[in-house]
Amino acid sequence: MKTSHLRAIVCAVILAAFLTPCLRAQAPLEPTQLPARTSFYLIWRGAPAGEARKINSLLALWDDPDFAPVRAAMFENVTNAADKDAAKPALTHEESEQYSALLENAFVVGYLSKNDAKMNASAVPPKAADHTYNGLFFVYNRTGKESLLSRAVVRMRGQEKEVPQISQITVAGVPTLKVERKTGATYWVENGKYAASANERSVLEDILGRLEGKSNDSNSLAQSAAYKEAQSQLGGGVLEFFAGVPSLKGLAPDTASGFKIAPVLDALKLEAIHSFSGRVMLDGGKTRFQGAILGDTAPGSLFDFWTDGLSSPSSLSLLPPDAVSYSETQFNLPGFYEILKRGVAAAMPVGQQNATAMVEALAQARLGMPLSDALALPSGEFASMQLSPSLDPQKAVYLFGIRKKPETLKLLRSILGDQITSERAEGDTTFLKISLHGNQGSKGVAQWDFYHLGVTPDFIVGATRNETVRDLLAGRSASNSIAMGHFLTARAGYPDKINGLNYFDFQKIDWPAVKARWVEEARKASEAPATAQQKTSAGKVPSLLTNVNPQVFPKHLHLMAGASWKDAKGIHFDQWIE
Repeated sequence: MKTSHLRAIVCAVILAAFLTPCLRAQAPLEPTQLPARTSFYLIWRGAPAGEARKINSLLALWDDPDFAPVRAAMFENVTNAADKDAAKPALTHEESEQYSALLENAFVVGYLSKNDAKMNASAVPPKAADHTYNGLFFVYNRTGKESLLSRAVVRMRGQEKEVPQISQITVAGVPTLKVERKTGATYWVENGKYAASANERSVLEDILGRLEGKSNDSNSLAQSAAYKEAQSQLGGGVLEFFAGVPSLKGLAPDTASGFKIAPVLDALKLEAIHSFSGRVMLDGGKTRFQGAILGDTAPGSLFDFWTDGLSSPSSLSLLPPDAVSYSETQFNLPGFYEILKRGVAAAMPVGQQNATAMVEALAQARLGMPLSDALALPSGEFASMQLSPSLDPQKAVYLFGIRKKPETLKLLRSILGDQITSERAEGDTTFLKISLHGNQGSKGVAQWDFYHLGVTPDFIVGATRNETVRDLLAGRSASNSIAMGHFLTARAGYPDKINGLNYFDFQKIDWPAVKARWVEEARKASEAPATAQQKTSAGKVPSLLTNVNPQVFPKHLHLMAGASWKDAKGIHFDQWIE
């Protein structure tokens, strides 16, 4: 599959996730039909119709006539190949709107690892000059979209700078187009209900056989241990994905920048992670995403990167009731550093495994304390809040949990040095003004682009404006997150201990103000000096911004909330939007 076409498919998958449908339509290939060597798959079972489509908030937004400019712009972006001929006419908004209907039908994207047994059984050894294996495949249910799909494919090929060479062959008894370019060949089939594509003839043969029902249950992905473990996270959704990590490990190159990859992956204990999986479902008027990273959570694995969680994140004590959004995550930084050290040591040549000790010595000299002590100062909690209805970046606040304020201030002074232009203590808070450009030690060098920090006994609070930091901290005693009823209702639906929590209230956004600000920013960006290369892509304000009616968003979108947690099986994620 050509790179530009792959990008279009991946972006279409994102759009499909955005549609969040609800009916269990039949996919072109279900997991039980996929071969055991499937490294990953993503299944989109198609958009629903009728009353179910009207109930769902995201689908109602997608179908709203006022959302048409966004639909057209999104499809233009996903079909805008990087190697297209700029002299050829681009898709019109009408064409983009028409082709976006292709997303209504079901499809499968996946990857088959190399069939080593078949390769070893061959009497002809592979040549050194043979192309790099690429097991990607794509299957689309073209029912009712046959003509539209053919026109879209021809249209995309016609926009390429170099016209590909196309020949007719037969694969698994099915007439197939072989599309050859300088970068390699792609096989494309339109037969019966389905269209299918693959970069490898052997992959296409396997997929076509399974579309015809010639699958062997004993050789099915559904029989693998990783899939069985993740099965509770799959099914029941219109969109689902699965990636078996052990099989993906084989896709990694042998070396990168002179370093061997396999020893690094072994040191990181990548095999402890068995799979990534998830699904998108409809829950009444809500759209729900559930996902998981499953495996062996014993100490020493990559799961050490996440904490066991808290019942109530500390940063909630600073959350104002009128906040537009809130996002919080808890990481185990000392655990992450131990993981990183193992990986670095494994990457070093024989005799240089003590490189990490040298790095730690240099870090101690720079920080004024051992690196292990420095990593123990942060609590591991990171949070962000948006306090502006217009989503003004200057009203965005970032929080970092800390344990010891005096030692944290010492560390900040060591790291930032002359970039600290002022420091002032008020009550239990120390306010720092940081210059992101220029420093006090550079005579005659101006300082600008300031950032402001407020260091409390529990947090470092940062924002681009000092007033934003002060306003948030001034309201600590008055903050009452209990007033955020929807937020607390969402929190109640998750386990007692969580290591991540987020919330976004769409109804608190001033959508016309957001549009006006984005249009102004786009206008300034288009008027800024550009190089000759940039001028080819620079231009007027995108029609997506100028044509869309901002009131279409609050009409359908109300709030989004989610959480993550860790248990004996792995890391779990749950997110919903309505």
